[in-house]
Amino acid sequence: MEKKDNKWRILLGAVFLMATSAIGPGFLTQTTVFTQQLAASFGFVILISIILDIGAQANIWRIIAVSEKRAQDIANEVLPGLGYVIAGLIVLGGLAFNIGNVGGAGLGINVLFGMSAEMGAIVSAVIAIIIFLVKEAGKMMDRFTQILGIVMIGLTLYVVWTAHPPLGEAVVRTIVPEKVDFLAIVTLVGGTVGGYITFSGGHRLLDAGIKGKNSLPEVTKSAISAIGVASLMRILLFLAALGVVAQGLTLDEANPPASVFRLAAGEIGYKLFGIVMWAAAITSVVGSAYTSMTFIRTFHPFIEKYHRFFIVLFIIASTLVFVFIGRPVKTLILVGALNGLVLPVSLGVMLIAAYKRTIVGDYKHPLWLTIFGGIVVILMAYMGIYTLVHQLSQLFE
Repeated sequence: MEKKDNKWRILLGAVFLMATSAIGPGFLTQTTVFTQQLAASFGFVILISIILDIGAQANIWRIIAVSEKRAQDIANEVLPGLGYVIAGLIVLGGLAFNIGNVGGAGLGINVLFGMSAEMGAIVSAVIAIIIFLVKEAGKMMDRFTQILGIVMIGLTLYVVWTAHPPLGEAVVRTIVPEKVDFLAIVTLVGGTVGGYITFSGGHRLLDAGIKGKNSLPEVTKSAISAIGVASLMRILLFLAALGVVAQGLTLDEANPPASVFRLAAGEIGYKLFGIVMWAAAITSVVGSAYTSMTFIRTFHPFIEKYHRFFIVLFIIASTLVFVFIGRPVKTLILVGALNGLVLPVSLGVMLIAAYKRTIVGDYKHPLWLTIFGGIVVILMAYMGIYTLVHQLSQLFE
């Protein structure tokens, strides 16, 4: 019974690690801004992105589980050296976005206690580091992300209630949108399963020993549940913002999600935003640090042995950059653009690996999942290249 409870805890931990890694400061801002632009039709964008998210994540988690290898090792077996390239992109992207995550945590503390964002970032980094220094770091990480994930959803649900969104219109426009924004769809997919995010739960299950063909039903269920949790938060935030926008109120361009909470629930709402922002940011700091380091652990016994030290170093580095430099815009633009290529490359590699007996043995990957994954690869590759070219031109302006 204890073993079963432990397995359930790990599966739930992987769900919330992935979901809360996706729900970061960028997630909150993207959702609010797109709701302001598309109103109720943004529901359609969310629906399509959820379907594509499932297509990407179900493929990746299943192949990691059945091969019993991390993504970078699978990539190296498909094409020698490719795993190092993917790992490099993941770590660079994780570090760049972690600067934003640490900043978001600092902003959350600033809203709650009036402390400077820099000081709030340092306090948050210390909390994240403590999680990885305790004896049972995996257990602590699972519990931490679960509690804060539930807190975020609960508080946002309250703001939805106070915002009184037009639910009927939201349902209708989710099925029959007035306008469709493909860039918004790709942005949402990238923000939910792009970069390191989709691998966080898959690698967590592997580290906890949940792997092999026999575990595939649980792994698939866990992968879809993780998308469900992240999507629930997305839907609630969308409804809260829609309620505010439908009243004709204008969001503050400097901080759109904060103004949604404030306009919907007054000063209490603003304080609730502080809690949600901090919870979203600190769990993303934890997820980014943990997952980024799983991509280099297998490259050298020294890194494997002292992986917790490298996780701590990763958090310290991103915090120092934020405190002393701020958010280096040009670097973040470049890394963000490169990060857009991680999902199509890594998912494409996984789909090839699914048909290599040296990697997956006698496992037969479902054809519908391959087709599903292939569609996601093509869509994300097109938009990833488009974004890269567009963002590079910005750098040289």
